[in-house]
Amino acid sequence: MRNLGKKNIIGILIDAVDYEAALDFIFRAAQEKKGTTISALAVHGVMTGVLDSEHKFRLNHFDLLVPDGQPVRWVLNLLYRAQLPDRVYGPNLTLKVCERAAAEGKSVYFYGSTPEILIALKQSLDEKFPGIKIAGAEPSKFRRLKPEEKSELAARIISSGASITLVGLGCPRQEAFAYEFREVLSMPILAVGAAFPFIAGLIPQAPAWMQDRGLEWLFRLTSEPRRLWRRYIYLNPAYVFLVLLQMLHLSRFTTSGVAPATETLYG
Repeated sequence: MRNLGKKNIIGILIDAVDYEAALDFIFRAAQEKKGTTISALAVHGVMTGVLDSEHKFRLNHFDLLVPDGQPVRWVLNLLYRAQLPDRVYGPNLTLKVCERAAAEGKSVYFYGSTPEILIALKQSLDEKFPGIKIAGAEPSKFRRLKPEEKSELAARIISSGASITLVGLGCPRQEAFAYEFREVLSMPILAVGAAFPFIAGLIPQAPAWMQDRGLEWLFRLTSEPRRLWRRYIYLNPAYVFLVLLQMLHLSRFTTSGVAPATETLYG
């Protein structure tokens, strides 16, 4: 198990952890019924915080930010000698959480995505982990929630008996969701990005060789060019440039951010 704590990558505090350390953290929080926030961040997730001071504040108040992308892991290893053998990939982390939850008799709740994806997700998990306890699965409303809807959603999750909530709303909405629900849900809240459709088998994942070489972005760009071209064409070079500034000590990146003035209540 490897956990070297939080490390500043261009202003975002990423935890230098492996899968084992992340799982240990999640299940300790579940056992203690402690409201905690976890997210798996690749380059896009890091850059959402770099470009938005309020979102930087949210991310840097998360309990655990794991290195989802290879370029994030590489920077941890390069700048901080973390010696992480692998990234902590959101879909794989989700599978490992579900596997351990099934083994320990803990239940999970899924929030986000569409009804079709959630149905396929549940079927996939039932096949992979017989006996898994899925306390509930609720699709996104794809809009802002009213304050009373937030309270009602929290009440549904709590009354379901879930030990862990997994959120798939896309970055940065899912991180805002986790941050805003952290005090009303006494359990770990994991923001896991595209894990739901990937595990459901409805969106193809990059081949292992592309993932290992940090080329997953290219696979996803060619799969969904209209939706993702701005993310990768602009943000990837910006990330590399800012990391170089940090490596060469040409710029210091503050981690403070600005406390959000209001809740987004995106659901």
